[in-house]
Amino acid sequence: MKTLKMNLKKGLAQVSPDNLDDLWHLYNIIHKDDEVQARTTREKKLDEDYARPKRGKRVSVFLGVRVERVFWDKTLNRLRIHGIVCKAPEKLNVKGEHHTLNVTINKPVTIVKAKWSKHHIDRLHRASKAKEAPIIVVSIDDEEYCIAVLRQYGVDVKAEEKANLPGKLEVDKRVEATRRFFKSTLKSLRQVWTPLRSPIVVIGPGFMKNNFVKHANAEATEIARAVVDVKGVNSGGLAGIKEALRSGVFTKTLRRVQVAEETKIMEAVLERLGKGRSDVTYGVTNVEQACLIGAIERILLADTALREAADEERIALEKLMREVEQKGGQVNVISTEHEAGEKLLGLGGIAALLRYQIG
Repeated sequence: MKTLKMNLKKGLAQVSPDNLDDLWHLYNIIHKDDEVQARTTREKKLDEDYARPKRGKRVSVFLGVRVERVFWDKTLNRLRIHGIVCKAPEKLNVKGEHHTLNVTINKPVTIVKAKWSKHHIDRLHRASKAKEAPIIVVSIDDEEYCIAVLRQYGVDVKAEEKANLPGKLEVDKRVEATRRFFKSTLKSLRQVWTPLRSPIVVIGPGFMKNNFVKHANAEATEIARAVVDVKGVNSGGLAGIKEALRSGVFTKTLRRVQVAEETKIMEAVLERLGKGRSDVTYGVTNVEQACLIGAIERILLADTALREAADEERIALEKLMREVEQKGGQVNVISTEHEAGEKLLGLGGIAALLRYQIG
């Protein structure tokens, strides 16, 4: 994300998203009643006296809207920001009307807030520093493969296929079927890798993952050179990717990828809960009580708990986050686009790791 202009005294930040992850960041920053400004197209009404109204032509114009709803469309790589026009050229005469801004990659957008929260500012700074490419993961065994991109918002599955290999006693048939399976896997991997040119991690149980890497070395050396790690897990497919995230297999390779960090933090919460420890808590009331006595080391909030909360509830949550930071704790907003966020929602969308046991 490029930060083009920032003046927090005026509540203004102008940015340009570089990739899909940046759109995810903006989705979590832009809230109801913010003002968003961007270049868009709008129908210009024709002042002609026809028996039937003639459709006006669309013109390029710079508009500002007071936000009512934000839709994240990762399929079309855009945000749709719907609201009431509050800034527009007078000649268009559209103030007060509804309009939807489409925010896309490499399109500058200006966000104006009455007050910028620290976690929103931190998210902008984090996005502006995130220069590394997303990681591509190939999870493969003798039953299936799954190819996914690990983005900051979660696991973006790109291709899956079952293997249907003959039994191990049918050696010749199994060898030929495995070759076709690897060929299909490599074809899908090429389609994912070519536009991204990202590092690749291959995971899976047994020797299947290693044999696939050998096949890639023989058939597609450029892609093979992008393989930065080969790791063992108990399962192939999407289950293997989720297992790798939970167990920390990607920690070294993905040390700067947000989803891995969020998964690690959430697993710490679940581990303490599973052992019945009292240095962890969840639910708004319990977390607030822990905050009052300065016991919170780290607070976890589901992104939807902030984004979809009513104004009064969101203000209360942001106040809680500020108090945790003032008392030396850390704040993590967890994406619900991957398994860690889903688990946090199961705990009510809020949890905290504590400095000491209470209760």
